[in-house]
Parts: sequence; structure tokens; C-alpha cells
Amino acid sequence: MAETAYITQYREEFIAGFEDRQSRLRSTVVTEAVIKGSQAVFLVADSGNASATTRGGDGLLTARADDNEQLTAQLAEWHDLVRKTGFNLFASQGDQRRIMQMTTMAVINRKMDDDIIAQLDTATNDTGTSATASLDMVAKSLAILGNNFVELSDEDNIFGVITPGFHAYLMQVKEFASSDYVEVKPFNGAAFRARRWSGVNWITHPRLSGVGTATEKCYLYHRNSVGHAVDTKGLDIDAGYDGEHQYSWSRVSGFFGSKLLQNAGVVQMKHDGSAYVAA
Repeated sequence: MAETAYITQYREEFIAGFEDRQSRLRSTVVTEAVIKGSQAVFLVADSGNASATTRGGDGLLTARADDNEQLTAQLAEWHDLVRKTGFNLFASQGDQRRIMQMTTMAVINRKMDDDIIAQLDTATNDTGTSATASLDMVAKSLAILGNNFVELSDEDNIFGVITPGFHAYLMQVKEFASSDYVEVKPFNGAAFRARRWSGVNWITHPRLSGVGTATEKCYLYHRNSVGHAVDTKGLDIDAGYDGEHQYSWSRVSGFFGSKLLQNAGVVQMKHDGSAYVAA
């Protein structure tokens, strides 16, 4: 006969695992709410760097045309569906229905950011050979944008998207780390915060290309450089129960696509983040 009868206590409230559950980048680009169609066309218009002219020998002014460039974002359908049987819901710890709904939205939000990152990766302006983050790298990137006629005083629309390793190096730059120099601004409606410094809104993103390697791709860019089209009215979030086969399900579906609009407004900061990874 046993002297004791131990029991195991399972905590009913679940603890969310570490993963991206939000889109960090949608608020940093030009967005278009598509109502219907498989494509969204963005118009980039300028003078084509025209120069002023004087009158011609006949006394008439010389006319010119504006430069109108139409760029197309191709929309695709993206889905995430999770399904659990009635027994799995009954026998499992925690609120499994709530977990399903939380994780499906997280998957679609991650895909939106990955779609934007893929377009940033096509930009061709860069800082040269990979190096660790520094004040000089930031200054060089801003200079490149300025040379490309990007209005650097437009602080609400200039973003730095960096890896955790890039951020770790910047925290060792006193001008970045000191509260005397830094102004923290929350984005409206978002669950994350950006650090505004040197006229740039800095966002740390753990899924940029090459993260944790010697060839991380970080970015400094103006909002008008990238377009993102999503059918916001068609964003389909649904959950239900199939009585015949006794399973519950949760699904999120979205139609969206992104497009690099102005290469001149993006600088790829080639960063070596290999020193700041787990041993």
C-alpha cells in the first residue's frame, strides 16, 4: 500500500510561445486597401529631374512631359488553417480554441512582413562590405538617401529596420542609447514601439534576411519606396465546428502583395551580426 498519492497540477491558462504575432512593417510602407482585383498599381510621378529652360529663339517656351511610372503589386492568396478533434480539445491543457485563433492570425501577419522584406531585398543601394553597426554606417546610409533626393527631414516617414544584432551594436553608441538624444514614439494602433533617433524610426525585426549571420540585410528607407496592397475587407477570419466529424477549426485568409516602388529610397545596410548569436 502506497504511503502517498501525489498529484500533478496543470495550469489551465496557457503561456504564449515566443514567435512573431504581429506585422511590424505594414505601418512603414505605402498601403492600398484593394477591394477587388488580382493586381494593385501604384503610380510614382515626378519631373524626371528636368531643368528649367529659357525661351527659345522663336520666343516660345519649351514644353516637357512629366515622368509617370506605374508599378504593379501582384496579389496572391495566403491561408492558415488549424484543426483539432473534439478529443484533442477535451484532453488537452489550456484553451485550445483560443490558441488556434491566436496562432492563425500570427501566421498571416508574419507572411505580410515576409512579403515586404522580399521586396526590400531587391533594392540595390547598399553600404558595401558587411560590417558591424556603427554611427558611421548610419550616417553613410542617410547620406545615400540624401544624395538620392530623399527628404531627410520627413522624420515620420523614414524607417530603419534592423536585426537584434544591429540593435545591440547601436546600443553601444552613446548617441543612440542615451535618453538625451532619443525620442521614443509609439505607432498608432500597433503593439510595438519604435525608437526615433537621428531622424529615423528604428524597428528591430528578428526575421530579416540573413539574421544571425555575417551577411544580415538591414534597411534604411522612406515610406514611399515600397507599396503593400491588401484586401482589408476581404481579410477573412473564421472559426467553426464540424459536428459530423467532431472537430473544431480556425482559419485566416488574406489576399495581399508588395512592390518596390523607388529603389532610390532604400539603402541596404550590410551587417555582420555573427558575433551576437548563441554559442
